[in-house]
Amino acid sequence: MNIKIVCVGKLKEKYFKLGIAEYQKRLQRYCKFQIVEVPDEKAPESLSPAQMTAVKEIEGERILQKIKDKEYVFALAIEGQERTSEKFAQEIQQLMTYGKSDITFVIGGSLGLSPAVLRRADTQISFGRFTLPHQLMRLVLTEQIYRAWTIIKGLPYHK
Repeated sequence: MNIKIVCVGKLKEKYFKLGIAEYQKRLQRYCKFQIVEVPDEKAPESLSPAQMTAVKEIEGERILQKIKDKEYVFALAIEGQERTSEKFAQEIQQLMTYGKSDITFVIGGSLGLSPAVLRRADTQISFGRFTLPHQLMRLVLTEQIYRAWTIIKGLPYHK
């Protein structure tokens, strides 16, 4: 099983890096796990709607270059479907059962994901209606992927 997170921007905060590294280490026994960063598009603080669309499209092209045809793609989007941790684990297990051994999660930049990325996604997933920094979302997602594996394996981590 190969699990990849494709995300926009570099992670600078040491505390996020340390948390993600811990879950990456734990995940090694269950799957091949990697995080792929694509550059964020530099833009001024206040953007017109057309400029926002252009930034999302450029970042979206960079994301799509990192996704292969055979990958099953989860796009993280506030409009996506919320899942419980148990349901998320069940979904990953079903994907494995039906031969989907390459799973990719996509986290957009501060403006979100382009329509092209959302169309490429097999499903959209939401972690609630809160707006979270995309750097924090990497940590939350990595932990939830680890939690899903502990649920699949019947380990006591998930309580």
